[in-house]
Amino acid sequence: MCGRFAFFSPAEAVTATFGFEVNFQHEPRYNIAPSQHISLLRRDDTGQTIVDQCRWGLVPFWAKDPAIGNRMINARAETIAEKPSYRQSFSRRRCLILADGFYEWRAGDGGKTPYFISAENGQPFALAGLWDEWQGGDASALRSCTIITTAANEFMRDLHHRMPVLLSGGQQSAWFDEKTDRDNLLGLLLGPQVAKLRAWPVSKTVNNPVNEGAGLIARAPA
Repeated sequence: MCGRFAFFSPAEAVTATFGFEVNFQHEPRYNIAPSQHISLLRRDDTGQTIVDQCRWGLVPFWAKDPAIGNRMINARAETIAEKPSYRQSFSRRRCLILADGFYEWRAGDGGKTPYFISAENGQPFALAGLWDEWQGGDASALRSCTIITTAANEFMRDLHHRMPVLLSGGQQSAWFDEKTDRDNLLGLLLGPQVAKLRAWPVSKTVNNPVNEGAGLIARAPA
C-alpha cells in the first residue's frame, strides 16, 4: 500500500520533469498523510492539464457520507475497473499525484523501520491516481483522490508486497488520453514497474503525521 509520502520539489522542477509549465505555489511537505489535501495533475472540463488540490481518500460522487474516503486512500490496480467505488473515476477521472518519494515500513527484530523511497535521480515523479467530486447537502463540493497500487517490483519486494504505480513519459500521456482503451489503461497499471528507485531507513519520527520537515527523510543512524 501507500500510506504516507512527500512532495517538496519547486514548480520549476515539476515543469522540467513533466515537460510542461506549471504555475503553482506549495509548501514543501515531508509527511503527507491520508485526509490531507495533496497536489495532483488532472484534466479540467476543457481538456487542459491543471494542478489541483484534492483530499487524499476518495469519496465517490454517489456516497452518502464523505467519511467513506477514510478507507479509500489506495485502489488496487487488479480490481479498479470493476469495483463500484472506482470504475467511473477509472473511466473518466484519472490523475497524476505529484511526489518526491513515499514511505514504507519494513518489519524486523526491533519492530518496523520506516524507509524513504525516491527516484534514483532525485527528481519528482507521478503516482497514478483517480479523483472524484462529491456534492454535500449544502451544495459544497469536495474533490478527493486515491493512489493506485500494484504488486511490488523486485526492488520494493524486500520492503513490502505492494507499491504505488509510477508512470513516466508516454505512460503519463496515455493515462490522461480519453482515447486510451480499458485494456491499455490496465496494462499501464499491471505491467512491470521499471522505475529506478533508491531507499534508505529514516527516523521513526515520521510515524506521527503531525511531524514535518526535511529531517524526516534524512538517513537514520545505523
